[in-house]
Amino acid sequence: VGDITYLNTGEGWLYLATVIDLTTRMVVGWATAAHMQTPLISEALINAHRHGYVAGGAVFHSDRGAQYTSAEFASVAALVDVRLSVGRTGVCWDNAVAESFFSMLKNEMYHRERFATRARARLAVADYIEVFYNRKRRHSTLGYQTPHQVMTAFFTRTHPAANQAA
Repeated sequence: VGDITYLNTGEGWLYLATVIDLTTRMVVGWATAAHMQTPLISEALINAHRHGYVAGGAVFHSDRGAQYTSAEFASVAALVDVRLSVGRTGVCWDNAVAESFFSMLKNEMYHRERFATRARARLAVADYIEVFYNRKRRHSTLGYQTPHQVMTAFFTRTHPAANQAA
């Protein structure tokens, strides 16, 4: 599932696009930019794919934003072998996992400090996602495990030979 949120900085808005795995709740791809155009969400999806978190034929769900329904994004999705799905108009529950993540990010990190620059905000976002949220924050939905623990267990079950060799 994916969505975009915005963070105010002393330099103006910083937009964050995410790709979240629904099974593990792990943020598997993300990107930031000073704009909320299609290349932002494309970069987030490509990052998820580049890191091995997008299986061929996977379904990517989003809202009906212009970026997500553009021909440009459809081309990127086809390039990484992802099928697109969009929610119903005006129904925020269709994208509840992404909205919930943004709420956590803003309440647990963003609202606790001010960011003079976009670069400083991006570093804080990276730290929140990669260090805290994915690897330390336990989720009741996951039996009080972290997203990284659940993802690791998944890869261990589905690719046991690769994990033994590593």
